[in-house]
This record gives sequence, structure tokens and C-alpha cells, in this order.
Amino acid sequence: MPQNLSPTARRAKAARDKAYAMTTGRKDKKAHAQREARANPEAAKDKDYDHKDNRWESPAQNRGNDGQGTKKEGSANYKI
Repeated sequence: MPQNLSPTARRAKAARDKAYAMTTGRKDKKAHAQREARANPEAAKDKDYDHKDNRWESPAQNRGNDGQGTKKEGSANYKI
């Protein structure tokens, strides 16, 4: 469900999202998830890689922090 943003806000958000996606940490996590998916495509099918738990999870479970919400998440809790 897209956010209802003004054109100016949409461009600003796109720039922020792109800047975050291009950080070293995000690039490392993306590359690691891709390596894991190539190594085991069946396990990765329709799943997201959880870098905190080091396993494949459903997107809803991964993005919801295993039912704990996202406030407890932080960069110190992730392993690559």
C-alpha cells in the first residue's frame, strides 16, 4: 500500500531511501543474502534472509522482528 505523498515529499523520500540502500551495511547485507540464496535456492524461495537470526524467514516475520516490533532492532544485533 503506497503512502499518499506529495510529489515533493515523494522525491525526498526516494532520495532518502536510495541513500540508505547504498550504505555499506545495507550493501553487505544484500550481497550476503544473495550469496545465501544462490547456495540454497529452495530454502530462499519466497523468503527474506534474517541477518539477526541467520536464517530464512517469511517477509512478514522478518520485517516484524519475529512479533517483537522494530523498536528493539539495531545495527548491533545483526551479523553478516
